[in-house]
Amino acid sequence: MESSKQVDSRATEGRLLSRPTRPTTTALTGLHPLGLDGQRDGFVYVPETYQADRPAPLVLILHGSGGDAEGALKILYHLAIRFGTILLAVDSRQKTWDIIRGSYGPDIAFIDRALAQTFNHYAIAPNQVAIAGFSDGASYALSVGITNGDLFNHIIAFSPGFMAPASQAGKPRVFISHGKSDAVLPIERCSRRIVQQLKQAGYDLEYREFNGSHTIPAAIAERAMEWFTNSALSLG
Repeated sequence: MESSKQVDSRATEGRLLSRPTRPTTTALTGLHPLGLDGQRDGFVYVPETYQADRPAPLVLILHGSGGDAEGALKILYHLAIRFGTILLAVDSRQKTWDIIRGSYGPDIAFIDRALAQTFNHYAIAPNQVAIAGFSDGASYALSVGITNGDLFNHIIAFSPGFMAPASQAGKPRVFISHGKSDAVLPIERCSRRIVQQLKQAGYDLEYREFNGSHTIPAAIAERAMEWFTNSALSLG
């Protein structure tokens, strides 16, 4: 076991310690609060198709600025049953994610606790672990996903503003979407710039622009899940 000082140090570096493992408890399907914090917590959604002897894909989904875990879940909730995917959503400790406010730390530590609990309760396929998000959550997903590419083999970023990885581990596949008329995070200085940087760094990338604003069209969400599950299978 690592000391709390080591864990705290790893959190400030944006690093997550938890990894998929053999579940040690039997957990129920459906939607459940994490029960890790009385005010800022999160949820896990497990489709009825889940079977403990068949490791499932997992998507950690992150909300935008001022949002919450419940809102983040709604982005992919309607697709989870169809794709047999477990969804994990957490609340940021403050209004938005720590790196956006200056540095990694408390959000990484809480996400690590949420992942550890999920891995302890459910069988997760190690080659089917994704981090996803919208707006600030997408920026955070890119940043944390690249920093922890040895855990997340897929990153899904809906309308990100930037990326600020603390380091680079592994080489996760990346899906990015952005509305051409986004006035909140303009596409020209956000996703188009990010995509160019990722291409230059050699990341496997799917990029979708659409006619619309700061939103996630249903067809884009569906395509992201198709991309994740299909490309994850090819890693098996």
